Amino acid sequence: MEESFLNRLWSLHQQNQLRIPTGLLCQFLNRLLQMLFPPLAEQPFRDADALAQEATFLEQELESLLEGVQHISAFPAPETVSRFMTQLPHLHERLIADAQFILQEDPAARHIEEVMRSYPGFYGIAVYRIAHLLYQEGVPLLPRILTEYAHSRTGIDIHPGAQIGFPFCIDHGTGIVIGETTTIGKNVKLYQGVTLGALSVAKYMTDLKRHPTLEDNVIIYAGATILGGNTVIGAHSIIGGNVWLTESVPAYSRLYHRAQIKVSRSEAPEDILDFSI
Repeated sequence: MEESFLNRLWSLHQQNQLRIPTGLLCQFLNRLLQMLFPPLAEQPFRDADALAQEATFLEQELESLLEGVQHISAFPAPETVSRFMTQLPHLHERLIADAQFILQEDPAARHIEEVMRSYPGFYGIAVYRIAHLLYQEGVPLLPRILTEYAHSRTGIDIHPGAQIGFPFCIDHGTGIVIGETTTIGKNVKLYQGVTLGALSVAKYMTDLKRHPTLEDNVIIYAGATILGGNTVIGAHSIIGGNVWLTESVPAYSRLYHRAQIKVSRSEAPEDILDFSI
């Protein structure tokens, strides 16, 4: 490799001010979830003091992570950490409600512990809610790293800037996309492959409402695509699978996509195909 190229790389490394070990950030996330939800804990805390020590460690770890991005956008790391930790009881309450809603809505779920430990929908929602708290505090970069980490694990892509009420249910979840300016009400349920996106991705729309609004008690079935910042799905509406929607619908609407499928055969085939997979 050419020495001049290596020198240019070295110069770039010297200029880089980002000091955010992604591994430490993901470790912080998973330890926080283990502290909040006993079914996720790899080992039990021996007593209440050990739990308090873990909370203190996480508080210190978060402050260290925040200091790594202060050069991007100035904000007081200690005060931000303090406000974040103060909001943990409310965050815990919301996530318990999410898990109970998933358990209530999915006939395959038997226990809330099963939802917490094995459901990608719950994990995606939990990471989003943690990232959203940091996003609201004006913390740069870290919220997006967290949600993209969840995206890589679950296939669920939720921008940390989205506003999502509780309880919220994601069933299966793979391929779900929820854009930055999406607003979602209470008791909303999404199936796999749903896109809540923008009609246009022009850069000038950065600070504009680009993504749809879902009011309370809406259900969106698999593969539906809903686009546009002015698109509002009224309360108690049901959007069927594979629907493409770019305009608002009133409350209690029912929208379905009807595919034209015709199957006909005049006689039995001569050869029966027998596949072995």
